[in-house]
Amino acid sequence: MATSTVAANAIKGSSTMLSLSSLWRTRAYGSFSSLVTRSSLITQSKFPIFSISPSPSRERRRISYPFSSFCTASTDEAVTESVATTSGDASGNNEINVKVAAGLLDIRVGRILRAWKHEEADSLYVEEVDIGEPEPRIICSGLVKYIPLDHLEGKKVTVLSNLKPRNMRGVKSSGMLMAASDAKHENVELLFPPEEAAPGERIWFGSEDEKENQPAPATPNQIQKKKTWESVQPHLKTDASCIAMLGEHVMRTSAGAVACKSLQNANIS
Repeated sequence: MATSTVAANAIKGSSTMLSLSSLWRTRAYGSFSSLVTRSSLITQSKFPIFSISPSPSRERRRISYPFSSFCTASTDEAVTESVATTSGDASGNNEINVKVAAGLLDIRVGRILRAWKHEEADSLYVEEVDIGEPEPRIICSGLVKYIPLDHLEGKKVTVLSNLKPRNMRGVKSSGMLMAASDAKHENVELLFPPEEAAPGERIWFGSEDEKENQPAPATPNQIQKKKTWESVQPHLKTDASCIAMLGEHVMRTSAGAVACKSLQNANIS
């Protein structure tokens, strides 16, 4: 009886090995290791102590996942970084793109006719500025703690004129006086064109002969929708001679370059 039991178990074991061997060679199920891996996913909850590593091919596919190298970033952060990098590469020449965008800004020579403190905002001045139009522009500027009021009237200034008008504590502001500031924003100076420049003249970036090649300025709605000013502003700075620059392109009028009084390598806004 014992001999019969042993023989039966031997036959059963041989059948099991034959079955497993057949599965190993059967292409329809792939490799044996991948089969066991799939089986382990199903039975893992029943047999928690049983663990089998994935097949080498599956492991290689997991490692080659495009964001696996971003060890400290979440998937969303990694996607954002990847998209940003791709966009930068796809642009070809970012400097050219920024210069094209800057050409859509309508920057004018202006002259401040009158200035006073805003009645409802301690940090704001209100200015009437001649930019060559039939009526002067009303512009609000947060310059009270940086520039004395008597330093404004009669001064030539640089005006970004195709921004959408904004309500500034009850006063409609139709433009922006451009200024340079240091890194801590403790010192601020207006950008001034040469005294010979005429109010209303359009300012451009580049060489003297590029004046005639300026594109038509965009509308205020286009400037806002495409965030043109936001894309150009980070590239505006003064150089070591206090001249306003867009990258390597000088900010010009027909009478000469635009500059500030004394701030070198300063941000422009």
